[in-house]
Amino acid sequence: MAARMLLSMPLHAITEVYGEAGLRERFLLEVGGFPPEERDRLGVALELAEKLHAEDRRVREPYMNHLLRVAIRIIKYYGVRDVDVLVAALLHDAVEDHPNELGLLATGTHQELTDAAIAELARLFNPRVAELVRSVTNPEYDPGRDRHEQYRDHVASSLERDPWARVIKVSDFTDNGVGVIHTTAEKALSAATKYRPLVPKLRELVGRPDTPLSVAAKDHILDQLDLAEERFAAILDD
Repeated sequence: MAARMLLSMPLHAITEVYGEAGLRERFLLEVGGFPPEERDRLGVALELAEKLHAEDRRVREPYMNHLLRVAIRIIKYYGVRDVDVLVAALLHDAVEDHPNELGLLATGTHQELTDAAIAELARLFNPRVAELVRSVTNPEYDPGRDRHEQYRDHVASSLERDPWARVIKVSDFTDNGVGVIHTTAEKALSAATKYRPLVPKLRELVGRPDTPLSVAAKDHILDQLDLAEERFAAILDD
């Protein structure tokens, strides 16, 4: 794979043509100019993500593809080189999907497992990484309420208080929203139903002065949210 070609390709195009190996190479190219100690931290996070999500898949692809795209997007399109944020991006689903393995607990309540996993991230990296992951980790849902509504309430409240978590969540959302055309029809319908009502809130949060991104990055994200909304409408309003 030619480095120049990989650096010029959209992330989902790399996924389709080169798969996980291409995304890994693109990630290494993006962080190649980072100081060695920062690359080492990212390597540790990548290895942990690989271990935790080794058996996970997202319908048509390994789960690692999603995590790599989320991190690469933050570097390339948002202009963020904050390693804590990038570590949290690579591990943003670790607590939600694998609390037992990460927290080294065989059993426990949802809260106990979550707290143990968050504590392990703080030990392995630092408290800031752990809290960023906590902010983008879904809580235990009330079975008596609509699951999608609870998801949107959680996202709105957690991102209100944590501006840097917005950066991770919006990349995650872009991968799921703009990328909705890269999955099966059944999954696309489910994703559009879940994510479409969140677009206005994300648009408002991204535009806030305390969201730590450049004007160019915010404009890029707003364009991507518009594209996601167009795709959701095409799926749901047909």
